[in-house]
Amino acid sequence: MSGSLGQARYVHVLGAPLLVTSYADLTRRCVDWAGRTRPTTVAFSNTQIVTLIRHDPAFRRVMETFDCLVSDSTPLTWCMNLAGAGLRDRVYGPAFMRYFLECAPAGSTHYLVGGSEECAERLCRRFTAANPGLRFVGGYHGRCLPDGSLDPADEERVLAEINALAPDYLWICFGAPKQQRWAARYKPHLRRGVVLVVGFAFEANAGLKPDAPLWMQRAGLTWLYRMATEPRRLGPRYVKYNSLFLWYLVWDGVRGRAWGSWPAPSS
Repeated sequence: MSGSLGQARYVHVLGAPLLVTSYADLTRRCVDWAGRTRPTTVAFSNTQIVTLIRHDPAFRRVMETFDCLVSDSTPLTWCMNLAGAGLRDRVYGPAFMRYFLECAPAGSTHYLVGGSEECAERLCRRFTAANPGLRFVGGYHGRCLPDGSLDPADEERVLAEINALAPDYLWICFGAPKQQRWAARYKPHLRRGVVLVVGFAFEANAGLKPDAPLWMQRAGLTWLYRMATEPRRLGPRYVKYNSLFLWYLVWDGVRGRAWGSWPAPSS
């Protein structure tokens, strides 16, 4: 399958290298990456993540361990298009999870990390009904600490289970920035597999939390809808990082560094 993939193109926004891709293109790449004998990490990134990369050196080092960053934010995609990306849409984490699992190759194996057991059961039922060839081989639904580490009582067992099962795809949902730290911390301990950090995708696709209407998504207002539905948890976060994003965009824009082409990382 690798021969059918085009050369990867990246555009940076505030210094974060974002892959120029689509749902279909990223699907092809994930299938190709699953054939590697090492893990590949993919982060679906919004303005908060890009701002943290720009603002926080420690988090920047975390994100430098990722093989691929994808814009799942409409405003980020607008910035990429101003740099010539020519994208028709973002690649939104919850929508990509649906798109991919409904057309993933028969026999592909999947492991769910994060969320509740009820959430995992709903996801398994939904996606095996849509694509009976899928195999959900396991999951972990315990604690993730702020530094991205698992509960010490579970860590050794969970890593041993993941490596014994060697799933093609690991789907990670602990919320930002814990889930990114999880992927960076445990990547060196994984044998193989595509690690997809998708956040809100578990609850949205399991029907446990509502997603923004399509018109709000297209208008770049997903953040506003989510803030309105979870104001105490998300309100302070969105106010802080959306404001910082705009500040850095203006500041870097004055110097001609807000967005532009980026050399493709070595793979």
